[in-house]
Amino acid sequence: MADIPEDDLAESRAALAPLLEATAAILPWLAKPKPPRFAPRLNERWISACQRLHQAWQERHGHTSDVRPAVYNLYAIALETADADCLRLGEALASATDRLDDETPPVRLIAALSASIETLREPDGLEHEAFGERARHFAARLENAAAAGEIGERSTVLDQLFVDEAREQLELLRDALAALPPDAYVLTTEALKLAQQAETLEIWGIMHLARQLADCITRHGSELDQPAVRAELTDLLRGLEAGINAVVI
Repeated sequence: MADIPEDDLAESRAALAPLLEATAAILPWLAKPKPPRFAPRLNERWISACQRLHQAWQERHGHTSDVRPAVYNLYAIALETADADCLRLGEALASATDRLDDETPPVRLIAALSASIETLREPDGLEHEAFGERARHFAARLENAAAAGEIGERSTVLDQLFVDEAREQLELLRDALAALPPDAYVLTTEALKLAQQAETLEIWGIMHLARQLADCITRHGSELDQPAVRAELTDLLRGLEAGINAVVI
């Protein structure tokens, strides 16, 4: 290849000079981190409050419930942010939580609260890039769920889908119990998953049986291979199977 004349090189350099200078000028701005929208300490408190709410929600079936104080603690922080999305989400959470006092809270309400509280666990908290969009989405969902009345007639289609999936989970539970040693992780995970699915569809009997199974596994975690414990778990599985079979007759 022939050498490029010096004059052509000089002209090319001169033509590219403005572009190179402009690129060099914007590089520091591209590398500069985006300034936070909220004070770091405020965001830390928000994240901590969300974690507390999530724990309270997971433990809400005990003798005492910390869900309401956890929600209002989060709402107080939302007021400090003076952010419209935060305020709307806080108000929606508070209104939805009030409906938990109903004798049988609507399934849509439980599902909306579960999804909202799970999403709030994002480690970036208020600074998550999609926080505003998510806050608006879940606020609207909570508002609609809190305003809705009780669900009337049960859906036989949903019940059948639940039964089909629950039977598959029963097989997983039996296999985990039959393993040597029994697989405590699979037993606990599948039992709790089954309880949550039953709660979503308001099949309270199955929910309580599945939680009873999970509690038994936790209580005897280091003794699952003992004959007496195996027998107890086997009886619980039989009761759970009978309950599942009775959902759709």
